[in-house]
Amino acid sequence: MPILKHPAQTSVPIHPLLAERWSSRAFSDEPVSRDTLLSLFEAARWSPSCFNEQSWRFIVATRDTPDAHTQLAGCFTTSNQRWCRAAWVLMLAISMDTFTVDASPNRMAHYDVGQAVQNLTVQATARGLNVRQAAGIDLAQIRDLYKVPDTATVLCAVAVGYPGDSDALVPPLNERERQPRTRRPLSELFFADEFGTPFTG
Repeated sequence: MPILKHPAQTSVPIHPLLAERWSSRAFSDEPVSRDTLLSLFEAARWSPSCFNEQSWRFIVATRDTPDAHTQLAGCFTTSNQRWCRAAWVLMLAISMDTFTVDASPNRMAHYDVGQAVQNLTVQATARGLNVRQAAGIDLAQIRDLYKVPDTATVLCAVAVGYPGDSDALVPPLNERERQPRTRRPLSELFFADEFGTPFTG
């Protein structure tokens, strides 16, 4: 089974774990072991956070528990269900939006969840896994099914598994897998002096 590689074409060298990370839609049937999955969770657990609040929470379902996996897959939009059901692990990333100490708003909560997912993603890449995140989910259904409290925000879904055969994806997803990966140039992202003035070093 051919596994498509899609490394980033960087303007300057970066760590291979970052360059090789790619959000493929293709997943194989190879099981993700509990120990491997726990290593991803541990990487997320040690992510930095504002006042060490650790605002991230994850709801997890694996194909070891088919009913739970099917239920969580059903929370993806119809278009995302074309690929997410093949992933061995499905997760929902949720932020707790207030500080534990005084229930005041934590404006960094969503940012910190993003950092936790990034830690998880890098660890997954190091273990040879593919991670794809999805905003296309049914927020109301998730809140009802999983009893998510009002003080929390459902941010996105995360699919994890070993890479699969991109050719096995339904059209046009199999074609999208081969599209060039692009990013804005550094000059549009990093500024000096004022917003919009490129940093030149």
